[in-house]
Amino acid sequence: MIMSPPTAQEIAAAIRTIPDFPKPGIQFKDITPVLADARLFSGSIDLLTAGYQPGMVDAVVGIDARGFIFAAAAAVKLHAGFIPVRKQGKLPFQTYEQQYDLEYGTATVAVHIDALKPGSRVLLIDDLLATGGTAGAAAALVSRLGGKILEISFLIELGFLGGRQKLKDYPVRSLVNY
Repeated sequence: MIMSPPTAQEIAAAIRTIPDFPKPGIQFKDITPVLADARLFSGSIDLLTAGYQPGMVDAVVGIDARGFIFAAAAAVKLHAGFIPVRKQGKLPFQTYEQQYDLEYGTATVAVHIDALKPGSRVLLIDDLLATGGTAGAAAALVSRLGGKILEISFLIELGFLGGRQKLKDYPVRSLVNY
């Protein structure tokens, strides 16, 4: 029996909200039920890459760590390379780094200096858009490498945090909005 592809609403229904994790006041969005269901996981990749076919994208960039899951699967589907953007100090070769602001402090992400060829067509994928700091830093790294971002895609967007505004120079896609 062939199963129909899931809708974004079905994916949203599978995402659990865990109150007060990892600290009081946070409403953590748990994506593990989506990952555990082959139909929902595969469907989420299809929805994140809708409109793109193999040959249209040179690389899919994924952000450490949950973004790796979706970006790597999207790269396989699109017959494209997978490029990890990692937390500072996690990549073994020479890197470019980009600092960004957190609620209380800063963080830094990095990418290998040879990760992309100039002019590469890139999809940037992460699991969650919150304030936009991490995705904005990753986009800056892609630009520094000479890549052209076709779109930035997220499984989940916390719209009330305004992260989309930090990414206003790029097309942004989110499957589930809170």
